[in-house]
Amino acid sequence: MAIRNIRALELELGRRLIGLDVGEKTIGVAVSDPGRELAMPQTTIRRSKFARDAKALEALYAETKAGAFIIGLPMNMDGSEGPRCQSVRQFAANLLEAFEAKIAFWDERLSTVAVTRRMIEADLSRRRRAEIVDRAAAAYILQGALDFLGKETPPPAGTS
Repeated sequence: MAIRNIRALELELGRRLIGLDVGEKTIGVAVSDPGRELAMPQTTIRRSKFARDAKALEALYAETKAGAFIIGLPMNMDGSEGPRCQSVRQFAANLLEAFEAKIAFWDERLSTVAVTRRMIEADLSRRRRAEIVDRAAAAYILQGALDFLGKETPPPAGTS
């Protein structure tokens, strides 16, 4: 079952996390380092049939030895859930039926807006922004979750 509260994830040390920005036409993908400190944009999957998309994600999950997916949940600005949230939740439920994985949701309000602003400030062309915005948004979502988890995790014994 998908876990809504990221605090409830039981993560093994050294396991990467995969961030997903699930859109109607694409899925932006980012992967963390094994120490779960840095999110790196990975790829953009052009959505087609769910079975094909799930196979690609299952392969990535196995290849990276991931511990969980962090899926961006597109909440409304007032904190309520709209039709896009329902669609993303259904995607996660279907993913869990396709293969065994851990999933947590992360509030992704304004992630694409923030990423697009940064790309405009970096003077990237519209074409280049369109090519990378989904995976950059996935990295933005994942980095937020990593930062949160880093604050929640106590340091190893004997360190300050």
